[in-house]
Amino acid sequence: MDAANRFETRTTYRLIRLEYLVGLVVSVVLFGMHFGEVRWLPAVALFVYIDLIGYVPGAIAYHRSETKRISKVYYVLYNTTHSLVTQSAVVGLWAWLIGWEWALLAIPIHLFGDRALFGNFLKPFAVAFEPVPHPAFTVLEAAV
Repeated sequence: MDAANRFETRTTYRLIRLEYLVGLVVSVVLFGMHFGEVRWLPAVALFVYIDLIGYVPGAIAYHRSETKRISKVYYVLYNTTHSLVTQSAVVGLWAWLIGWEWALLAIPIHLFGDRALFGNFLKPFAVAFEPVPHPAFTVLEAAV
């Protein structure tokens, strides 16, 4: 909510997701406007690699774990691959080495979709890898 209180109410959380929905809509509209110019193999690869590296290994480890505690490496992989900073670097590097192309919109479509549609943001080490209410947050949310 602010720099001293880094948590969100349901309303502010929905408003943040709404902001990402705007980015998702803009990205999808641009993608659709240039549909015939999209190279599909790079588009699919750019969309999928984020989860293949950042989410799938952690999800597998989480679901296999009896305690649901997994290595912080999985959180780092997720946060790195789902970072707008990292993916901006990927887009910039791709544009520099290969050239700009509409397939690059697969990256913001993936990230904005995760945030807007699913409510997935970066993962702190202190919470479960998969969304599970943290008991301390449940108490805090009730108090706020």
